[in-house]
Amino acid sequence: MGEVTTIRRDVLTLPVAELGPDNPLPPLRPLDETHRVDERELAGLPPDMARQIAYEPLIGLLPERVRDGYDRNRTPRAIDTLVIENDRLRATVLPGFGGRVGSLVHKPTDRELLYRNPVLQPAAFALNGAWFSGGIEWNIGATGHSPLACSPVHAARVTAPDGGEMLRLWEWERLRDLPFQVDLWLPEGSDFLYVGVRVRNPHERAAPLYWWSNTAVPEERRVLAPAEEAWHFGYERRLRRVPVPVYEGVDRTYPQRGEHPADYFYDVPDGRRRWIAALDEAGQGLVQTSTDALRGRKLFVWGAGTGGRSWQEWLTEPGTGGYCEIQAGLARTQLEHVRLDAESEVAWLEAYGPLAADAERVHGDDWAVACSGVEERLEQALPRGEFEAAYQSWLPCADTEPGEALAVGSGWGALEVLRAAHKLPGTPFDEVTLGDVQAPWLELLRSGSFPEPRRAGPPGETLVAAHWRDMLETAPAKPLAEYHLGVAQWHAGDRAQAVRSWERALELAPSLWPLLRCLAVADQEAGNRERAADRYTDAFDDLCRERRDDGEAWTAATAALGREAIAALLVVRRTADARSVWERLRPATRERGRFRLIEAELLLAEGDKEAARAVFDAGFEVADLREGAEAIGELWARITDEPLPGRHDFRMRPDTPDTPDTSV
Repeated sequence: MGEVTTIRRDVLTLPVAELGPDNPLPPLRPLDETHRVDERELAGLPPDMARQIAYEPLIGLLPERVRDGYDRNRTPRAIDTLVIENDRLRATVLPGFGGRVGSLVHKPTDRELLYRNPVLQPAAFALNGAWFSGGIEWNIGATGHSPLACSPVHAARVTAPDGGEMLRLWEWERLRDLPFQVDLWLPEGSDFLYVGVRVRNPHERAAPLYWWSNTAVPEERRVLAPAEEAWHFGYERRLRRVPVPVYEGVDRTYPQRGEHPADYFYDVPDGRRRWIAALDEAGQGLVQTSTDALRGRKLFVWGAGTGGRSWQEWLTEPGTGGYCEIQAGLARTQLEHVRLDAESEVAWLEAYGPLAADAERVHGDDWAVACSGVEERLEQALPRGEFEAAYQSWLPCADTEPGEALAVGSGWGALEVLRAAHKLPGTPFDEVTLGDVQAPWLELLRSGSFPEPRRAGPPGETLVAAHWRDMLETAPAKPLAEYHLGVAQWHAGDRAQAVRSWERALELAPSLWPLLRCLAVADQEAGNRERAADRYTDAFDDLCRERRDDGEAWTAATAALGREAIAALLVVRRTADARSVWERLRPATRERGRFRLIEAELLLAEGDKEAARAVFDAGFEVADLREGAEAIGELWARITDEPLPGRHDFRMRPDTPDTPDTSV
């Protein structure tokens, strides 16, 4: 008889760079996401794939905020964890960071099966910014890393299918307004962590759905999946079918052999068991498998080039080995979204565990023999029929109401349940989770009126779904209600009406800068750069008059608006006005790496190339440098003909004349 599964609270201490405040400005601009296919490529793709790529891709981040307030100063900090353990495995879950599985240890061999990052360093890889590498993450919402990567989720004990303990994680995903749950348990005597996932659409309309379970593993591995072809996607935004394992003379199933970062989406034939494994030189490592609903499998590699190596080092501490990612998703590629019908749900079961296969077969030249050897070992360790039966046993448990609460997520799900009286057995969104950020929306729901603020400060978050927009349209036309209505209308594509809402609010609003900033963005999108610069100038002047202190909220607002204002002013060559904005930023803000880069650009615009070069020579780190960004290299090229220093080289694509620009 094996050891009974236990779930316990614990603490993990490691160097952490604090997240800092979110950007308080609503993200009105179209999402500049690197994982988009050049439209010219669509015609050559299979019709169903092209259709799903074109199916409601994300056009903006609202109602989410951008998380860009972190830095790169790491200090030891205790992080709350939940540990699920038996005599075979120990899984450590981070409920405050999207429910990520940070570690999975096979106890008989004392072997860590995942890439475990020794630090928690946010970087701008999630759809909304802050993300960190390592472990197993649950990506839902849209193509990319989930906005929940650095956010808390609800967690509780639940009875597992075998009568033991199961850990349930759940939250309300806000980009698509979909509740989801992740159930983790350790069947008695099994070397596998079982993960049951369910996503529900409680609405009366269909919704686009995206899900990819993303596992980081050490890159000194061979990655195997039952496929002879893959869809290759690189940062030049081309999607093409390539052979597996050898492509352009290189065996791409070894992550360190390629030059550039790239995705390989394995085309697993229908009817084949869904699995992917990452095995070391001895044929040992991690295998992931699932029921058929989770059809896609993917390998992501950083490559051996300078840019990929720079990102690997950026995400951890010196001396740490590199990693690659093995992933599993609902579609063949991450560029697609699938349809989740109204008032329906989708569910599947995954398993993660150790696998030891014959090393000669794993690393031999015969790909079919290598894959069959892995699949045979998987069948011995976890028979497919047994696994399918486990899925059927779990399904009734998905509705089981949670027991002891172990962690608390956001209050947004509770607000939506209150609004629509959704029935979601198994995933309670309790009113006690409602907080200050939900309070004005709760007032709108109950009274039909959006409350005006009691004191000056940056506006709170805007809900943009159609039902909230309808409520704002019928609410009394007070300044803050008009501001939020304009943001919701903008998100819905009604830009002319959004501008009218913001202009109406200007007539009565005590705080002008949030409205002027929105109107400035509208001017930029319409191509009216001079008026945009005027409005940014007026907005920043108004903010400086209004800000009350040097607290976190006002400092974040000043930094965010100042950054946008300087960029808008430099576009129209108003360097003196840009310098005026710069000088009114807080000293601590001006010292941040992002703003050192802005200072170099400002100095260059003022004609002082030597001083701009001196900023580079003094050194800086742009903590919120975006995945695929090339702004540093582009500015460097305007300053000097010298090669870009390696510490600033984060290029993720080959240099070709027809490659689309992905800088941000």
